[in-house]
Amino acid sequence: MLVDPNDSVELQQKKLLKITSVLMRRVEQATNESGAAYAHFHRALMLEEEVRARTADLEQTLELLNQSNAELSRATAAAERARADLSNALEAVQEGFAIFNADDVMVMCNSRFGMHMPDVRQALQPGLTFQEFVRVVSHSPFLALPDGETPESWARKRKRKHRESHVNFNVRVAQDRWIQVSEHRTPDQGTAILQTDVTDMIRLERRERDKLLDDQARLIRATLDHINQGICIFDSEHRLAGSNTRFGELLHLPMSLLRVGRSFEHLFEHIGGDLAFPDGQSLSTLTDWVNHGGGRLPLSLEAKHQGRTYLDVSGQEMPDGGFVISFTDVTAEREAIEALSAINETLEQRVLERTLALEDALQEAERANASKSRFVAAASHDLLQPLSAAKLFISSLEEMALGEGARLTAQKASSALGSVEAILGALLDISKLDSGRAAVEVTAFPIDQILGPLRDEFEPLAQQKGLTLTVMDCKLMVESDPAYLRRILQNLIANAIRYTKSGRVLVGTRRQASSLTLQVWDSGPGIPEDQQDVIFKEFQRLDTTECAGESAGVGLGLAIVERACTLLGHALSLRSQPGRGTAFFVTVPRAAGAAPARTIQRRIDPADGQDAADLIALVIENDRGMRDAMTTRLENWGISVFDVAGQAEAVALLQDVGVAPDVLLVDYQLDGGEDGISAIKEIRRLFGDIPAALVTANRSSELRHACQSTEIHYLNKPVESDALRQFLVTVRPRAALTDGQPALLSAP
Repeated sequence: MLVDPNDSVELQQKKLLKITSVLMRRVEQATNESGAAYAHFHRALMLEEEVRARTADLEQTLELLNQSNAELSRATAAAERARADLSNALEAVQEGFAIFNADDVMVMCNSRFGMHMPDVRQALQPGLTFQEFVRVVSHSPFLALPDGETPESWARKRKRKHRESHVNFNVRVAQDRWIQVSEHRTPDQGTAILQTDVTDMIRLERRERDKLLDDQARLIRATLDHINQGICIFDSEHRLAGSNTRFGELLHLPMSLLRVGRSFEHLFEHIGGDLAFPDGQSLSTLTDWVNHGGGRLPLSLEAKHQGRTYLDVSGQEMPDGGFVISFTDVTAEREAIEALSAINETLEQRVLERTLALEDALQEAERANASKSRFVAAASHDLLQPLSAAKLFISSLEEMALGEGARLTAQKASSALGSVEAILGALLDISKLDSGRAAVEVTAFPIDQILGPLRDEFEPLAQQKGLTLTVMDCKLMVESDPAYLRRILQNLIANAIRYTKSGRVLVGTRRQASSLTLQVWDSGPGIPEDQQDVIFKEFQRLDTTECAGESAGVGLGLAIVERACTLLGHALSLRSQPGRGTAFFVTVPRAAGAAPARTIQRRIDPADGQDAADLIALVIENDRGMRDAMTTRLENWGISVFDVAGQAEAVALLQDVGVAPDVLLVDYQLDGGEDGISAIKEIRRLFGDIPAALVTANRSSELRHACQSTEIHYLNKPVESDALRQFLVTVRPRAALTDGQPALLSAP
């Protein structure tokens, strides 16, 4: 190119004019030398046009450049004004202010930066590095360094703070003035430092703190002077730092001894002679603790001052190595303890005498309770004997050809005897449960083992009253005493049927994870809430106007239920609403494993065609009336009866007649200490395996198990005719007939 674009416009224009002049001169010379002059002239014109265009461009560029220079001048002026404004603003700020760039080089600062340090003001100029700034400040005589700190160590700490993004700290300078330094990192990684004079704030804080300390000191003094303990405080040099008035009063010390600064040894030389320490302790115990130095454990002593006042002496170390010793007057407490000790000795003697008397009374009560239990058991047995006989006689009487009036009278007498039997049975159960000697045998069994027979037992009674009895099947295994659990459900179902006038009675179960809840629901009159606790007491009944008079019961059923549930540990509860019915709940533990296969026993009706006639029965009963009643009842059924009073008589009779009986009906309690089970075993040993039933008023579970283990049927006294007939129809005649006569037994 002929013209350098980087040259100025004036220079480019000058070069173009020179080029044009040279070209014109060459054109003129070429015209004289050659015939191509016109071509050169034409080229010159084109160059001239190009020069004009370039000149126009240069002029435009020059105009733009002038505009840019003008704008730059205005921007520079604005920047200068802004810088001046910023400088003025920084100068107007009451705090010292400085900015360091990302390279830790000072950019600017105001005149207050570095205040109170006149020697460093000359060095605080733009371009000063932060390292040099810290060095200059650390060696300034106006910087008040903390005790034990050098300029170098202070500078190292200051540089460590500079590494943080934000930091605030106070610096003490000459004349007890304080500067707060706030350092913050800027977005471009520079640093802005603000220095604020906080001397007034710190002095005010000091005054407030001193005032607070004075107030606290006065409060502590007032507190010490008003507490009931004598307190003395010693510093780490064992010098008295303070004490309260009570300290001097307790130890009878003059005020001259309680001067601040007095040593512990000097003070306690005047005290030790008046103090007596029991249990091998002495004043040296206290002095050894004081002289132990740091790490003292709390001390506790007991002393007696001048033989009159009991003092508790306590020592406690303070954080600064000093210690506090307190004296507490416990004379009243010690005298009270001595008085109480004397009273306790008297009371112990009286308690011992009362205890012996109570033991005698308890033994007497236990003897009386045992006697009561034995009396109830004996009375029940003695009453059940004639009662059983009476029931058998009346049962025989009912089957005779009697007039309508006599028959109704016999039925009422039988019903009355049944009520007496129920009362006696309930009394016997209550006596057993109250005596605490009821034998419980908890086993695992399917609950249907109880529910099935109860359904068969109560269905006729429910049908007779026009009620619907529903007993839900359940094959789950439970853990309980079968006899007591059956009695519980039996009483609950009997009560439900007794007090329900119409509707239904439902017996069901509800299973939980580890238990089974047995439920008895009825649609009876319900139980008011205020009577729901009363009904479990003996001889307590609700209003029985809704139920038949003869079936109202005597109020012992629920008492037996509650005691039996308590004995077995089964939870018992009820839910009732007057007019809507009642529900009882008994919760029984579940047993592991599935229920065994259930054996269904069919109840045999004596009128179903099977008969007990042609049997030979041996009755062993020591009570004459009972034996006659049993014989009469059996003979009315067509049974041949051998009746004897004891085992020996029975064996002798069978040996004489030479005929083996088909069935044995034996009382449990015989004369001469004999029992029915032993008698049955002996007869079976001599005459073969004969079906037998034990007829007894003893209702213990042990006797029931003994009967089961020896295959002896168990019948309760008073004997129910239906139960007796039920057993007899299952017995088949065992005599081998020859020409219509029973075969004789061979001689034993």
